[in-house]
Amino acid sequence: MDYQEHIKNLTKISKAITSNLYLEDILRLIVTVTAQMMGSNICSIMLVDEKRGELVIRATQSVSDAYNTKPALKIGEGIAGKVVRDNKPFVIKDVRQEKEYKFLDIAKKEGLCSLLCLPLEVKEKVIGVLNCYTSQPHDFSETEISMLISVAHQSAIAIENAELLVKSKIIQEELETRKRVERAKGILMKKDKLTEDEAYQKLQKYSMNHRKSMREIAEAIIMVEEMSMKGLK
Repeated sequence: MDYQEHIKNLTKISKAITSNLYLEDILRLIVTVTAQMMGSNICSIMLVDEKRGELVIRATQSVSDAYNTKPALKIGEGIAGKVVRDNKPFVIKDVRQEKEYKFLDIAKKEGLCSLLCLPLEVKEKVIGVLNCYTSQPHDFSETEISMLISVAHQSAIAIENAELLVKSKIIQEELETRKRVERAKGILMKKDKLTEDEAYQKLQKYSMNHRKSMREIAEAIIMVEEMSMKGLK
């Protein structure tokens, strides 16, 4: 692949990262573009499930059910597990001859041969790997490795951005809930002449009795109060 084509593909990935696409769509585009760029028959992104200490496939352009549904790997297990543990790229000329490769039956069935496995790193923490397979024995050149390192870096950025967005939304939701609860508490304190603690306990009791969240109860109290105020005008 020439330099211009390389830049074109990396630009396509960069645009996807800054778009409004969902993370799953971004990762799917990344593996698809990478597979085209490398002439790879299977390219995949595996991410760490921290609760289970495992690597699971999150995106691939492969149509192979055998590959797409293969079991998760423990951290330190197999090639990808070691790449996560050691935070170092791993190149294998032929996975079918590699004892540490865990899925030899799938490799033989799908015609997988050479593998380049790169860590996805964010702020010195490995969150997953990028796998790129070829169907014939292949010596990955320095240029190819550099290209895929760029892809791995951008993939890690996309994942980090998505996680930060989710965290930001959660924080916003918590702040909005707190505001509504505080307002509802104030309404109860004024209406029923309660202390702050008593008003909060009343909200909790409503929440438990009606099996509704504190936010739902608070919003109902606020709505009744607003309707009452409108009726007085």
